Amino acid sequence: GATGLIGGHATKILLDAGHDVSCIMRRKDENLPSAAHQIIAAVEQWPERVCEVSANVAISCLGTTMRDAGSKEAFAAVDLDLVTKFAAAAKKGGASHFISVSSVGANQGSSNFYLATKGKAEAQIGELGFARTDIMQPGLLRGDRGGPVRFGEQIGVILSPLTDMLMMGSLARYRSISAENVARAIAVLAIAEGQGSFIHQNPAIEHLAS
Repeated sequence: GATGLIGGHATKILLDAGHDVSCIMRRKDENLPSAAHQIIAAVEQWPERVCEVSANVAISCLGTTMRDAGSKEAFAAVDLDLVTKFAAAAKKGGASHFISVSSVGANQGSSNFYLATKGKAEAQIGELGFARTDIMQPGLLRGDRGGPVRFGEQIGVILSPLTDMLMMGSLARYRSISAENVARAIAVLAIAEGQGSFIHQNPAIEHLAS
């Protein structure tokens, strides 16, 4: 997901910190920093190519929207199937640490298809047995996507200063959050020590980013 809103920031931040970064992609992106190693392959070839990288840490910022996907099946093909196949390939290739961007409210038992799909992906990643797993569950993302404007999200971002003030205490996890801050938190977690499975919501993400 290096060409996405969070992935683009994360790639630059990690490179600036001196890390080697390999990005698996369907097509070359001239906007990525030249230091990023772009691995260009059809999606069907991703598992094989990911295994060849032998990375210590694998990061998934993959994700689409129901509107962009066009159907539930197409959405699940990315946010569930592709994410989990990438995770499995990374584990096979030797990665001991996996970081994945999910969503606040993700729950495989949810009646909401989007949240249920995200929850299923989280559960399947957890079953792979990484020494450390970090799941990011941000709220509404703020930032320039550089593509077509998503009307619903744009309205949400416009109203976020007001709605964020109303979300106190346990509701803080549903506030909007800068995509760059999510990326900064990912960069911090990429060098985190310790083992186990961890879920990071808005308050924890903001703390890591600071």
